[in-house]
Amino acid sequence: MGLKVELKPGERIIIGNSLVTNGDQRTRLMIEGDVPVLREKDILTTETADTPCKKIYLAVQLMYLSDNPQQFHDVYFRLLKDVIVAAPSTWNYLDRINNQILTNSFYKALKEAQQLLRYEQEILSNDQPR
Repeated sequence: MGLKVELKPGERIIIGNSLVTNGDQRTRLMIEGDVPVLREKDILTTETADTPCKKIYLAVQLMYLSDNPQQFHDVYFRLLKDVIVAAPSTWNYLDRINNQILTNSFYKALKEAQQLLRYEQEILSNDQPR
């Protein structure tokens, strides 16, 4: 049984090493095989990774999409260290991400990183003057 993905008109998705852009109609895809799949709403770029935790998410995303995820470990662990120093309360989120990375479960690591992004947003919104 493959992965079923429905795309809205114009929606983009990364499948393996390819960026696929849907046409002007809703489309349903069946993706079979062991290949990374990332919907447009879950994709960060270097331009949109504008907070420390978004940069961690981007590093995990690059690991997930890469044939050689270890090439991003140095960057990831440097970012991780900086975030822990700046916000020790993120440790539980980062620990869960690390556990997934250490078992090569990069998609699950991305899901954990999304939790980290939500927590970061909560912290940043609480720090804003009202």
